[in-house]
Amino acid sequence: MRSMFADVVLARRIEAAESGLTREVAEAVRAHGTREVLLRALGGLGVGVWIGGSPFDKVIGWGFGDAEAEDAALRGFEDAVRSREGAVQLELSTLADLSRADALIARGYTLVGAENVLGMRLDRASLAPPAIEVRRARDDEGDAWIDTVVNGFEHPDGAHVAAHEAFPRDALVQVFHDIAGAQGYRRYLAMREGAIAGGASLRVHRDENGAIAQLAGAATLPAHRRRGVQSALLRARLRDAAEAGCDLAVVTTQPGSRSQHNAQNAGFALLYTRLVLVRGA
Repeated sequence: MRSMFADVVLARRIEAAESGLTREVAEAVRAHGTREVLLRALGGLGVGVWIGGSPFDKVIGWGFGDAEAEDAALRGFEDAVRSREGAVQLELSTLADLSRADALIARGYTLVGAENVLGMRLDRASLAPPAIEVRRARDDEGDAWIDTVVNGFEHPDGAHVAAHEAFPRDALVQVFHDIAGAQGYRRYLAMREGAIAGGASLRVHRDENGAIAQLAGAATLPAHRRRGVQSALLRARLRDAAEAGCDLAVVTTQPGSRSQHNAQNAGFALLYTRLVLVRGA
């Protein structure tokens, strides 16, 4: 596997993929017609979404475009969210224009956390098959997949680093239903001793440079931990991504978490960090 270095060009490409996912989830929720959805383009790559109590309530891809246009669009989005008594969460890449962070803090944003973005160049020939059976979840296994991943998230590993936010079970179940509406989204199940041991997901985002594999939603049931389930889920998705034409795989983790440890052991490199800033309701 080739080593990686992240410059602004690569960061823009990754943030565009993340913005695309966030937009598609919001559009899928809006299409259901059961919840109000705020969805705003914020100039350049940026997009702002507020559903209310969702992990996709955020501003992403902001800070790479024209400062005046992005700032004006963000203020409009803030007003819309605050009129609904919501909070605005902004995830700012450290390869974006960080000079604008001071203005955000001056008008009420607080730094509440960070997340790391890791990447790997893909070459299918160098990807060994997983040692544990991993397969695509069938259409009739959607509920089983959600139950597996949510149960894994509800029982974090002892080495897990606490995130800056947490969601109740019903919100997690809902978001995994929502994300299934995104284009190029695939769900995977890991099997061990004839039983479901874990689940994970992959989204293929195509752009003018090729395709990016976005890895997310990986969790192992407590009874099956320390058995290589996460490694197997990772290997299976990387092989599928390479076969689908992806030249790059990315994953987002909490700094210092076991997820980051597993990813780096598998060959991922730390590319950059996103600062998480929140302006409260």
